Amino acid sequence: MSGQLKGKHFITLRDWTNDEINLLLDVSSDLKRKFYMDVPTPYLPYKNIFLMFFEQSTRTRNSMEAGIAQLGGHANYLDTSTMQISHGESPKDTGIILSSFGHGIACRNCFWEIGNKYLNEMAKYASKPVMNLQCDLYHPMQGVADLMTIKEKYTSTKGLKVSIIWAYAKSHKKPISVPLTQALLFPRYKMDVTLAYPDGFELPDWVIEEAKENANKYGGTFRITHHLEEAFREADIVIPKNWGSWSSKYPNVNIEEFKDWKCTEKLMSIASKDVSYMHALPADRGNEVEDAVIDGPSSIVYQEAENRLHTAKGVMALTL
Repeated sequence: MSGQLKGKHFITLRDWTNDEINLLLDVSSDLKRKFYMDVPTPYLPYKNIFLMFFEQSTRTRNSMEAGIAQLGGHANYLDTSTMQISHGESPKDTGIILSSFGHGIACRNCFWEIGNKYLNEMAKYASKPVMNLQCDLYHPMQGVADLMTIKEKYTSTKGLKVSIIWAYAKSHKKPISVPLTQALLFPRYKMDVTLAYPDGFELPDWVIEEAKENANKYGGTFRITHHLEEAFREADIVIPKNWGSWSSKYPNVNIEEFKDWKCTEKLMSIASKDVSYMHALPADRGNEVEDAVIDGPSSIVYQEAENRLHTAKGVMALTL
């Protein structure tokens, strides 16, 4: 199967089968072991990937740059404000040209109703694989790293009670791409998923429908609650993270009304005894989560963040 993935785009995990994702996780785990043992992995010698960023990045940019270097290749970091994109060059032209210069294109574009369309337009014309480093709808790099972390922590994903929870934040308005990706992916691995949020912060209807379909197909469950305590109660994994209101149905939603939607030690105490706290980072400390939680024994955020390196390497090793 690995040879069949050469040239495959990585824009959404919806386009990757469970078998393909499982292979990606196996490759990522092998790369992680070799990284720990200082075993060189020059699987992509002299290959070049272009990293296009419309927004800032820490984990994504550095996991890709370090990852391709550890695989024997090279990354070109591209701030799109310094490219001809800023003067109106089309995604078609950008995709054709950059893919003729190297071996892959990776792009972050989170502008609502623009980002995913931009990536797919590039992919339509690019002659090399296009990778999504986060768009307005999906964050497949984060999703597969989250899944890898969960599978490292637990012997089985079947029946795991995972709560994806909206959290209050005062930092920038965050995309829905992380919770959306998790909501679609986790039921495919037989998890019992709870999505919790206050009114005004729902995910699109098609996401909910597909999440329920995935649960029915693969043997997981999916439900929604608007009660914070219910989302924490007896949960094995909690993922409290802010995301913005995208829907025009709630034009006057006031985020300040939901300051109590915060991950606290008190709420963690009603979860399962061995509950894990996860977050894609950066977390809005003091707002999304108490320091005592993110820095406490239940937190696996740094393991989760580190796995961004290994899964990025896995994606590149399989597709470039």
